[in-house]
Amino acid sequence: MIRGHAGVVKPNVSFMLFEMSTLECHNFKFTATPTFLTSCIHEKRRCLTTQLQYSHGDRRTVFKSLHSTISSKPYSSKVGRKGGSSGSSLYSRPSLVEMKNVRLENRSKVYEFLRGIGVVPDELDGLELPVTVDVMKERVDFLLKLGLTIEDINNYPLVLGCSVKKNMIPVLDYLGKLGVRKSTFTEFLKRYPQVLHSSVVVDLAPVVKYLQGMDIKPNDIPRVLERYPEVLGFKLEGTMSTSVAYLVGIGVARREIGGILTKYPEILGMRVARVIKPFVEYLEGLGIPRLAVARLIEKRPHILGFGLEKKVKPNIQLLLEFKVREAYLPSIVAQYAEIIGMDLEANLQTQRNLLKSLIELDNDNFGTIIEKMPQIVSLSRSAVINHVDFLKTCGFSLLQVKNMVIGCPQLLALNIDIMKHSFEFFQMEMGRPLEDLATFPAFFTYGLESTIKPRHRKVVQKGISCSLSWLLNCADEKFVERMSYDTIDMEEMETTPTFDMNSLVQPRNDESDSEYEEDSEEET
Repeated sequence: MIRGHAGVVKPNVSFMLFEMSTLECHNFKFTATPTFLTSCIHEKRRCLTTQLQYSHGDRRTVFKSLHSTISSKPYSSKVGRKGGSSGSSLYSRPSLVEMKNVRLENRSKVYEFLRGIGVVPDELDGLELPVTVDVMKERVDFLLKLGLTIEDINNYPLVLGCSVKKNMIPVLDYLGKLGVRKSTFTEFLKRYPQVLHSSVVVDLAPVVKYLQGMDIKPNDIPRVLERYPEVLGFKLEGTMSTSVAYLVGIGVARREIGGILTKYPEILGMRVARVIKPFVEYLEGLGIPRLAVARLIEKRPHILGFGLEKKVKPNIQLLLEFKVREAYLPSIVAQYAEIIGMDLEANLQTQRNLLKSLIELDNDNFGTIIEKMPQIVSLSRSAVINHVDFLKTCGFSLLQVKNMVIGCPQLLALNIDIMKHSFEFFQMEMGRPLEDLATFPAFFTYGLESTIKPRHRKVVQKGISCSLSWLLNCADEKFVERMSYDTIDMEEMETTPTFDMNSLVQPRNDESDSEYEEDSEEET
């Protein structure tokens, strides 16, 4: 067998003879008997070498024995294998075990770094982390520059799986372009660190587009996200769509949805069956009409966030314990819905004790005051004291002040300067006895220039003698009608004005009841 430049071929006697005949053409003599050729072919693994050298110009050719060529084949087949003489071959690769050991070693170093700065890496075992400590240090430094603390990272350690360039920077850039203030990024990420895992195109942009479709103004979008960043993680066809559909179904005006969500975007995360529907039905059970509940939500959407079991129901029970009559609960909630969501017990006790010390108010009458003005539970101590002192300086006795507060508790919340001007007009121009004012303390609640002065002049011109209640406690149209009377009908004497529930359920001029019914059918 002879090894040429093109590779290894099988030994062939005729080929050997052809080569030899070629050599003779170049004036070389070679003598080889058939016996010799045969012995060369069948020689088994002997180290015999026959070298034929010839010279032709500058060329030099070396012929080796058939055994040398054959013995080189098994050597070539071992190139690149483990234990071969050519360890740097392109075909050499580290084993899977070696690669696993390297990864474990690198991860161990990363964990050691995290523990050194106070991060507990226990929850990171299944998370893909940077290969080197330097890359992990870059992530931690970036988060700390955003204002997060080690405690924040420990609260959500999975944030360490976010790449600075691929995840964090694109998300923060997008929020900045929307108008989210950089000063709010820290609080934003503390509340919803999962945003750093989001895709701008796949996850964030569709939610923003949905919010705009809910009539939230573009300028309000960043404020909505700042107030409720968790909204970026909601599914468009899930809780968000069902909560809005339910509100429209109970009578909330469609054109009010954008404003409601801007004021209180948390509604988008509320489940209808667990939160919104039970709340609405409970208020209906108190005696508030459903449409009135819808109007309350339009004006104060945050009331939906009052915990029904933990706040609303216990507060209603407290009102009953403080001598509020059950029949007045609907008007109390409709007037001052915040009363069912605050820490009420302490407020009730504080105000009752204060009024008892100032005007000797008893417990039953405290309940009456709440029925007429539930905001009493939130008035500051100084405001209550100042108003009681003012009434005393006007010349009213302690008993008169007590009765005036019970009859018109709004006196404790009015602007004292305006009350002074009204009292001066009462004394100087109207010339009525102080008892008239003690009998109708609501006098202070009417506008001096808009109501009191013009009506007083007309009564004087007509020569009518009437009570303050007959003079003031009616609408302008009713007062004009009264001016046509020859005598005063005592049956028309009205009591102190109270809250009218019907004011909440009046039909809108721009919307019909049928629209609500259609919406309800379409979106349920």
